Amino acid sequence: MKNQSYLKVWLAEIRANFLILSVVLVMIGGTAARYHGSFHPGLFIITLLGIVFAHISVNLFNEYSDWKTGIDFQTNRTPFSGGSGMLQQKLLYPRHVKTASWITLFGAFLIGLMLAWISGWPVLVFMIIGGLTTIFYTDFLTRYMIGELASGITLGSLVVIGTYFVQTSAVSSEIIWASISPGILTMLLLFLNEFPDAEADIAGGRRHMVIVLGKHKAAYVYTLLLLTVYVVIIGGVIFGELPLAALISLVTLPLAAIVSWKTIKYKENNGKLIPALGMNVAIVLVTDFLMALSFIIA
Repeated sequence: MKNQSYLKVWLAEIRANFLILSVVLVMIGGTAARYHGSFHPGLFIITLLGIVFAHISVNLFNEYSDWKTGIDFQTNRTPFSGGSGMLQQKLLYPRHVKTASWITLFGAFLIGLMLAWISGWPVLVFMIIGGLTTIFYTDFLTRYMIGELASGITLGSLVVIGTYFVQTSAVSSEIIWASISPGILTMLLLFLNEFPDAEADIAGGRRHMVIVLGKHKAAYVYTLLLLTVYVVIIGGVIFGELPLAALISLVTLPLAAIVSWKTIKYKENNGKLIPALGMNVAIVLVTDFLMALSFIIA
């Protein structure tokens, strides 16, 4: 029973439920490669493992940093923001979390080297950009209003493009276009989750978009960016960069309208904003999954 409890603590610490994002992003790159005539199941699985390791690493670095700065001692924790609370409850030792963050990053690094050897040196570029973002995200990037953008690029667009490259050893205009909406969605996943934590983040020295813009303007920027996701998908189909089946991703548009309305209305009310945070997660994961599915259908 103790082992089961310890496992649950670590699953909470690595935010295992959010690792689904890595899976659907790799699926987009993999299915796009298959659509263009190249797919290797073994490389797909190895790539997925490397991205999951990198995702776990950035989550652990974030947890450790928020413990060290005291941010997560001040947040009003929700199922979607405010950290896991495992360190604050003293269920784990900080040094163990820090060690695990470096171990998982090293695991991702080794997998990246292997994929670079198989598919080509550009994988090293993707790996270096992702690794630097992982290490410096919490302590540096979030203090200069570029944390959201960096995450959208690395744990969004570059995952899609990198997975595609591993399969095809090439980068096409189609995969670049296909990566834009997933990148914005990853960015929005973090963006909306910053609303409840804004006050605690200010005390911890962060300077992200919600803090700089203020919640009123940030709510409208969130809405505009969310709309951009669907405009890019429609534009991709119109210009022939995405298959017609990509339009199934628009299924989440009504939910996006609801989340936008709730964000604008309840931006200052954390309690009433929580349902919007959950819907935001659903929009990100379902839209990305439908994008991957569209390549299979096509």
